[in-house]
Amino acid sequence: MSSTLFRTKNVEQSILDTEEPEHALKKSLSALDLTVFGVGVIIGTGIFVLTGTVAKNDAGPSVALSFVVSGVVCALAALCYAEFASTVPVAGSAYTFSYASLGELPAWIIGWDLVLEFALGTAVVAVGWSGYIASLLENAGWQVPEAIGTRGGADGFGFDIFAAALVLVLTAILVVGMKLSARVTSVVVAIKVTVVLVVIIAGIFFINSDNYSPFIPESKPQEAGRSLDSPLIQLMFGWAPADFGVMGIFTAASVVFFAYIGFDVVATAAEETKNPQRDMPRGILGSLIICTTLYVAVSIVVTGMQHYSELSVDAPLADAFKAVGHPWFAGFISFGAAVGLTTVCMILLLGQTRVFFAMSRDGLLPRFFSRVHPRFRTPHRPTILLGVIIAIVAGFTPLEELAALVNIGTLFAFVLVAISVIILRRTRPDLPRAFRTPWVPVLPIVSVLASLWLMLNLPAETWVRFAIWMAIGVVVYFLYGRSHSRLGRHEETTTDEVKGQPRGQGG
Repeated sequence: MSSTLFRTKNVEQSILDTEEPEHALKKSLSALDLTVFGVGVIIGTGIFVLTGTVAKNDAGPSVALSFVVSGVVCALAALCYAEFASTVPVAGSAYTFSYASLGELPAWIIGWDLVLEFALGTAVVAVGWSGYIASLLENAGWQVPEAIGTRGGADGFGFDIFAAALVLVLTAILVVGMKLSARVTSVVVAIKVTVVLVVIIAGIFFINSDNYSPFIPESKPQEAGRSLDSPLIQLMFGWAPADFGVMGIFTAASVVFFAYIGFDVVATAAEETKNPQRDMPRGILGSLIICTTLYVAVSIVVTGMQHYSELSVDAPLADAFKAVGHPWFAGFISFGAAVGLTTVCMILLLGQTRVFFAMSRDGLLPRFFSRVHPRFRTPHRPTILLGVIIAIVAGFTPLEELAALVNIGTLFAFVLVAISVIILRRTRPDLPRAFRTPWVPVLPIVSVLASLWLMLNLPAETWVRFAIWMAIGVVVYFLYGRSHSRLGRHEETTTDEVKGQPRGQGG
């Protein structure tokens, strides 16, 4: 039985499956499109909120170094993703990579994990977008009724119509085609990056160098938590965190890391890329470098404009401009955040449908969902199904507590992809690799350790919820996926044919 659970799907077969007419996606993306997708999904509310929040609570002006640390952790994972995405240019990202190296059950587990990660991520971002839109409308003098603007109206019932509508509109765009999605994303990303650059350039003129002293504030040890909402590492080892100081930089890094979540979604578009061997590494690494640069610049500006101890938690950038007598920028920043979140939402939805599509094409989910639209050549069935479900979830469900599941799911995928690089190098050294992760196995091992460290800093409650979702996934695999696997059925057919041959003719 164990041999069937860890049977691997060879790379050649994975690539061959992408050529089946009814299950083939249209190749229309370039390196620039991929970079834009990466920047579009990474830059969200994190750059407008986390920078000031973490500076005030954890690191002071040295939060810029925290962004560098988190960027390095992501870069380690990105190098592993780049090798796989260029070697196995197939939809599915970490799911497909794991199927080629670790086996079917691990691949199913990571696919199940990614479906949850992207679904919750899309819903959470849609709710955040709705909040910005409601705020902008209120500034314009129009009060949004509670029954359609929140998930809990005055009578206890509410439906967030803006969040649901955003998801449905983006679903329609994704059904029509990837090139349209790329064009929409390009326009929105241009607006978003312009807003960020204006904030950086304008903020430079209001920097007071005294606010950088001390750059690394004196360390303040904290008492270790003992409840489920405390980080797992504290419950396991009694380790007490420290705010500020050198350790505060790393504490902050575990928080601001989540502002980077999303670059791995670029890998899910490998099958729809014109030249994946060349363009996937450029898209993944290019978007990460651009976003790290912008994050560090914003953090330096905001801590220079206002002393870290005086930064607001809810809207640090906007309030920093208010503090220097320029409140107009508050509305400008809210506009940039609202516009920017549309691409985050769309690309997370894109990533989820591609993973779902890949699992369906392999038979681990119903094959009905792996047929592409005859005209648009997009996986329209899973896109519509998941889009409707997420719209309902975003409309009805308060998601704040579930948001951390997005983080642990991403880090779990990082761990498996890094391990997969090591395994595939040993099992298939003959594979042509357009991009090779440097210093294997050292770099992937460091990537695993860095990701595990950040996972241990997540609340124990998040681990419990993650374990429950994974357990449900294992049950679904044994009830459906294992018996419907195309790879498994192919092996059974081959075995039956061999058994049916006359003696001496087997091979």
